[in-house]
Amino acid sequence: MAVAAALTASVCVPTAPTARQLPPDLPFVATQHWGLATGSRVAVYHYPPTNTGPRRPVPLVYLHGGPVRGISVLDHRFLRLLAGRGYDVYAYEQAGGGRSGLLPLGQYTISRSVRDLAAFVDRLDRGRVDVLGFSSGGAVLTRALADPRTAARLNRAVIAEPGPMDGPTARIAGHKGRPSARGLAPALTGPRSTHIPRYAVAFGLMRLGLLTPDTGLIGQAEGANAFTAADLGGDTAAGYCARDAHRIPAEDTAENFSFIAAASLRVQQTIKDSPSVAPGLRRSRTPAMLMIAECSSQVRQWATAVLAGAPAVRRTQYMPGVGHHMWNGLDDNDDRAAAVITAFLQDEPAPLPDHPTREEIPAFLRDHR
Repeated sequence: MAVAAALTASVCVPTAPTARQLPPDLPFVATQHWGLATGSRVAVYHYPPTNTGPRRPVPLVYLHGGPVRGISVLDHRFLRLLAGRGYDVYAYEQAGGGRSGLLPLGQYTISRSVRDLAAFVDRLDRGRVDVLGFSSGGAVLTRALADPRTAARLNRAVIAEPGPMDGPTARIAGHKGRPSARGLAPALTGPRSTHIPRYAVAFGLMRLGLLTPDTGLIGQAEGANAFTAADLGGDTAAGYCARDAHRIPAEDTAENFSFIAAASLRVQQTIKDSPSVAPGLRRSRTPAMLMIAECSSQVRQWATAVLAGAPAVRRTQYMPGVGHHMWNGLDDNDDRAAAVITAFLQDEPAPLPDHPTREEIPAFLRDHR
């Protein structure tokens, strides 16, 4: 009986706080909290232009990856770099992520994310905006382009390393980029919730699809408090080229890191369950650019489906020497990414060849892996 009680306690008794513990404010940027018309309450960060040269008149909004994750310190550094190039940069942590308010679990959907983007632009009240969407943020941006009401609020769109945009795309099991650092990089150090039976069981079963995200076993707040950067395992290394395996930078601090696994899986499931957005994407006229990394851990067809289906994609920039996390503080990678983004947003000549074009997609899928 004692053994049974111990085993039950190890799985059923919380060891992390069950009330939400928000990350402390960052020392270099103020955290604002905006209530959106959708009902979401999001944490907002503003980086005004810091350069002495020309200021860009159109605000730039950043949609981070995740989903339902905080904006990393590494990403904040890149946003400051863009502000130094004259952009008036706004970023918000999507509902549930970082310092943003939680939603009831059933309300975490990809459609809600798109509606929140539209509501954020309305709340900003600066007219049409440019948007940079990275990873799952790129999927939100792609779907925003396919929604006429949201697309009308956008001036230009930069889709960087997008996740799958809809159910048909999510079901593609295709090629990936050239080798990443997954399996080569040293394991992340630090505490892991998955070393505690309660969280190892819950997170493991959810990831395997054997436990639904809306299980009552682990609440959102407890899950967010328990989950650590080390729990991501090889996912972080997968964002870098194999050649960078032994110099992967610290993307975040333990104090700033935030991720809600159940809510993230819930959003991903709604993408898998959603019908094709291709008809809406074909009608979009918002100028867009696609960024693809050489060592991408993303399925290549997630990006090429956007290129093939969206006539408004005016250029594609294949970024050599970088993985999924293209702005990463290594070498001149941040400057190269900023140059590509700036050139497109200002309608200037591209720093890199327009590659792949729509006609080159078959050869790209064959050769770039």
